[in-house]
Amino acid sequence: MATLSKWSIDPMHSEVQFKVKHLVISTVSGFFKSFEGSVETDNENFEHAHIDFSIDINSIDTTQPVRDEHLKSAEFFDAATYPHIKFKSTSFKKIGDDDYALTGNLTIKNVTKPVTLDVEFGGSAADFYGNTKAGFEITGKINRKEFGLTWDGVTEAGSVVVGEDIKLTINAQLIKQA
Repeated sequence: MATLSKWSIDPMHSEVQFKVKHLVISTVSGFFKSFEGSVETDNENFEHAHIDFSIDINSIDTTQPVRDEHLKSAEFFDAATYPHIKFKSTSFKKIGDDDYALTGNLTIKNVTKPVTLDVEFGGSAADFYGNTKAGFEITGKINRKEFGLTWDGVTEAGSVVVGEDIKLTINAQLIKQA
């Protein structure tokens, strides 16, 4: 039986970014500054790993405090009632040399739906302190309305204020636990 390795996300070397169309003509980007995650695997290439990830909604940062407060409000994430976005993997399959398909259950505002994300494994290395690190870039797209983020604004000219598709990019550096 293989030995199980446990890894945790290194927040100093990781980031969670999202992008959404604004007025259909430009893109607004934002980050979540507070998140945590863990990975359990029984092999060096992480295939079939089990992944848990949680994001603190109140850490949202689009560089515009008024917009951030609107996103935290009941019209969007309702952070007072649902303070976290959660993800729990159901499958992590190698589909190419360094490419994987990560499937799992994503929960936003108490709505849970399966999603599949693309993952590129950057490899692993030891840091200056002798810790083993592994790097991943996770990308994907979700429809915000499927998760109860249904607020819509329309300008006087009829333009939609916020697009439905949210592009996600997570750059995650993991640190192996002793």
